[in-house]
Amino acid sequence: MQRTVMGAGRSGAAVLAAGAALVAVPGAAHAAPAAAVTAKAPADLNPDDFVLRRGADLSGPVAILDARLRRSGVDALIRSSGGRRLGRGCGGSAGVPAHSLVYCFDRADSTTRNWVPQGVTTVSDAVGGERWAGGGRPILVSWHDSGKVRLTFVDPDRRTYRHVLLVEPTRSGYTDIGIHAGGIAWYGDTLYIADTRHGIREFDMRHIYDLAKSKAGSTAHSGRVGLHRGKYYGHGFRYVMPQTGSWHWANGRVGAKCRGTGPIRMSWMSIDRTTWPHSLVAGEYCRPKWPRGRVVTWRLGALAGGGHARPSWGAVLPADRIQGAVRTHGRWWFTQSHGSKRGSLLTTYPTSRGWAKVKRRTISYGPEDLSCYRGRHRIWTVAEHAGRRALWSFPASTCS
Repeated sequence: MQRTVMGAGRSGAAVLAAGAALVAVPGAAHAAPAAAVTAKAPADLNPDDFVLRRGADLSGPVAILDARLRRSGVDALIRSSGGRRLGRGCGGSAGVPAHSLVYCFDRADSTTRNWVPQGVTTVSDAVGGERWAGGGRPILVSWHDSGKVRLTFVDPDRRTYRHVLLVEPTRSGYTDIGIHAGGIAWYGDTLYIADTRHGIREFDMRHIYDLAKSKAGSTAHSGRVGLHRGKYYGHGFRYVMPQTGSWHWANGRVGAKCRGTGPIRMSWMSIDRTTWPHSLVAGEYCRPKWPRGRVVTWRLGALAGGGHARPSWGAVLPADRIQGAVRTHGRWWFTQSHGSKRGSLLTTYPTSRGWAKVKRRTISYGPEDLSCYRGRHRIWTVAEHAGRRALWSFPASTCS
């Protein structure tokens, strides 16, 4: 396949294209006058830096778990007894702007410093009809702890939520996953989770295990995980969800900080259903003194099989400290963190000369990953800071 690298010129952001279809960049029809282009001119991006290769086959260990533990569907999980109730009143302390829809976790989850929320995705990313089998409308949030990751299924209709422990299968059971989980993206049965240094981890909604209803499972012993004396444990969680696949960088390694070249640090991700084929979007969080971060997309169809997946588009980001991004109809939204101060929402679009002028507005403290809920024309994010924590969305007419 022919590969073209598109430089934006001295006044624009570098953009790559892998394949002829990328010559028509989503959003290029919105081209702004030259005076509105503010992005700096980095070196051209190399598409080979962003090629992914399929990781190890985990079907064997997962099949063993399927045989020994009782599986649960997503709808059964969110409707099961014992879930936590969504709270109220967190929007003000989280600095959520007016006209937002806000969901609050319970007091323990709102104030804990052990678990920190990061990624957000919804059923609108997963399926075109925006209803899961059984009618549920889940919103998913990833959290990291010291050496563990959990996934929260929020049911906005019942105003409840349920935590699920994510695990990595092994020959003798499964173990904890010690990653940041800064971004998640749900598409069909597959959940993609960002692994900062290594690429992408995959999970499957058809492989969620209910330890409480499994003869070989136990919800006791919060200090145990995996198989112990014939019983499977999950730190006291009722549900565990094993990793089913992965994607790693085909060329080069990721460093401890942003370098501006080579594979990206996989910090956040989202789904764009307004391109055809649909796209997975991912990018990196980079500090002000580091080289500017980059954003890359892949066709989701390329991630459905094995082998390698080449990037479909990429660019240098319009700002530093980007915590999340989503694209619809060529329009981009980015969250930007400011430490203990309230964060920013950046909106822009790419032109033939780089990013158009960036519009900024103040939003919540610690804004993270982004997800477009098309049918409601709202974009979801989560405020991560303990005591200033909220799952919230803002209206966006072009999120459709």
